Amino acid sequence: MKTLAIIPARGGSKRLPGKNTKRFLGVPLIAWSIRFARRQQRFDEVIVSTDAEEIADASRAEGVDVPYLRPAALASDTATSAAVVLDILARERRIGNTFDLVALLQPTSPVREPSRWTEAFAYIDRDVTDAVIGVAPAHPHPNYAFHWEQGGKLRSFADGKQITLRSQDLPPVVYVAGNMYLIRSTVLEAHGGFFPPRTVGVLCDQPCEAVDIDTEADWVAAEALAKHYGKSP
Repeated sequence: MKTLAIIPARGGSKRLPGKNTKRFLGVPLIAWSIRFARRQQRFDEVIVSTDAEEIADASRAEGVDVPYLRPAALASDTATSAAVVLDILARERRIGNTFDLVALLQPTSPVREPSRWTEAFAYIDRDVTDAVIGVAPAHPHPNYAFHWEQGGKLRSFADGKQITLRSQDLPPVVYVAGNMYLIRSTVLEAHGGFFPPRTVGVLCDQPCEAVDIDTEADWVAAEALAKHYGKSP
């Protein structure tokens, strides 16, 4: 099956301006995802989608294709990743390129474990799913969360379920890590999103994997973790 890897990198970050070209442990943040993608044998083509010339230049310097700058309609705060990917698939089809699978690599999750992608492709190859996403253990557990209402009143977020103080007694809960998406192209086009009915999760439970850099605090924490665990692009 032919796979297109897409790295979406919008230039208009408001909470952390210029983050995609900012140096993460000495290397532009976007280069971490590009270098990872270029090493994966299952990725037949790698494309960076961006609206910013600076990001495009940094991507080309890493040897990856930036065939066009993203149109303004797909570079706003409200534009979805699915819309960006569907636009790329349509453009590629018009020039005769078709793909069975799409892999989405968010550059804000710079550290990845290759074994997670091996597991994801194994699910697809066995035809037991249409989409695979990276997930991580939820912490704190949602059973410990509350709606904070008027007057400081607390209402259990977990639908009134009894709050358990022993964490080992709680059922396992995961959240979308944001670091890995793999989906059949036809399913994405039909469903319009990365979470069709037949979706499975691959657990990404290493400390560096599930970071999602949106703020300066996120950056500091992610960089400290990557440095501590000796990660490199």
